[in-house]
Amino acid sequence: MENNQDLKKIAGESAVNLVKNGMVVGLGTGSTVYWTIKKLGNLVKNGLEILGVPTSYQTEILAIECEIPLTTLTEHPDLDIAIDGADQVDSNLNAIKGGGAAHTREKVVACSAKKLVLVVTKEKVVPKLNHFVPLEVLPYARPLVEKQIKKLGGNPILRLGKSKYGPVITDNGNLVIDAHFGIIKEVKKLDNALSKCVGIVEHGIFTNADEVHIGSKDRVEIIRR
Repeated sequence: MENNQDLKKIAGESAVNLVKNGMVVGLGTGSTVYWTIKKLGNLVKNGLEILGVPTSYQTEILAIECEIPLTTLTEHPDLDIAIDGADQVDSNLNAIKGGGAAHTREKVVACSAKKLVLVVTKEKVVPKLNHFVPLEVLPYARPLVEKQIKKLGGNPILRLGKSKYGPVITDNGNLVIDAHFGIIKEVKKLDNALSKCVGIVEHGIFTNADEVHIGSKDRVEIIRR
């Protein structure tokens, strides 16, 4: 049985082949894109010239450790490519992200990039999305958001911290509600409905991936839109 970290590593490193000299690169968050950032750091030390835009404090710290020069969307609003992980991806390249509570910044970066590439292991790829959808929510709006999610047929659950008491707080100072919908039959319909909910800063459905790099035993499978 293959080691899951090995699958994450080959998927994460595969996307690095798309990064060229002079690019501005959106740097995602998570345990698979970790390997992307580590690989980019090694290439930078060997002469690759890029600028990175991190999607979280965690990624910013890692990129600095890897000596990747960083910039901001204010300085570079148009990115050449964004590379990120995902909690789940379907056969149409729709994805659910936000297990690390960074999906708002991840979506901002993804929508600022000419190309979005997701890196995942094979068990993350499913025929139909059925993962809970993370929602970044204004604390003041939590009761309203929960009511709206129930009207959409979902079960909203406030995400609690694992290493501290109380709820998870995002890098933007907001709460995270995980909305459970079961199998999502109409992804874009739910995407649009969640986007209209008052109090949700951003949700974790992504419909704009251009490529998915899937780590499986001894190889990487690439799906393109």
